[in-house]
Amino acid sequence: MSTPDDSAHLDGADDASEAKDPERAPIRDLLVSAAFELFTEHGYESTTVDDIVRRAGVGRRSFFRQFPTKEAVVFPDHDRALAELIAYMEDGPRDADPVGRACDAALLVLRMYAENADFSARRYALTRSVPALRKHETTVVRSYERALAAYLERCFATLPDGGLRAHVIAAGIVAAHNYGLRAWLRSGARGDAAPGVREALDLVRGTWSGTGESVVVVARTGAPMWQVMQRLETALKDTP
Repeated sequence: MSTPDDSAHLDGADDASEAKDPERAPIRDLLVSAAFELFTEHGYESTTVDDIVRRAGVGRRSFFRQFPTKEAVVFPDHDRALAELIAYMEDGPRDADPVGRACDAALLVLRMYAENADFSARRYALTRSVPALRKHETTVVRSYERALAAYLERCFATLPDGGLRAHVIAAGIVAAHNYGLRAWLRSGARGDAAPGVREALDLVRGTWSGTGESVVVVARTGAPMWQVMQRLETALKDTP
């Protein structure tokens, strides 16, 4: 494993040489690959940042330009997925079905996992065995939940229970997504993850889609159905 002298060397001149070889993989990819090789060979706790940068052939400063901590190298794609989720929701601030849009946004996160199924399965196995990574994963999941809740709060701003509704639904979307996702990961990430996740998210859609407001139509007993329907249509047209 690394020595202080190794760290001093890696922190300096090699940073300048990293960009010279056009055939090299992107630094971020090199670091992730090196990290998982070392985690497999020596275990997560026994691997240091110095070990990772030495295996990747880059400098320490390059590591910390990419990742703030060793834990973050295990979740290299979540910043991109979170940005995509937020951008997708911001494109539909007046969506007639904000719950449905939030559920569709969660599927963008699933796509990130499915794009590299083998890596996702290896990460899941590693995270289950390392408490520090489970804690970091919780932080990552909370960032998705906060983004979903913020979007839904804006959509439900006119409802008296809008804040409560937004946070309950956001938590439900995250729970549904993770239920389907983890079932797929426990299988070794075999097959298509989407059906199981969609089924779980459909439960959230079915429970919460719409504003939650009720329309009450008063009609006399024995009124013909056409008259009841006419009053219902009028009430719906008048509903903001």
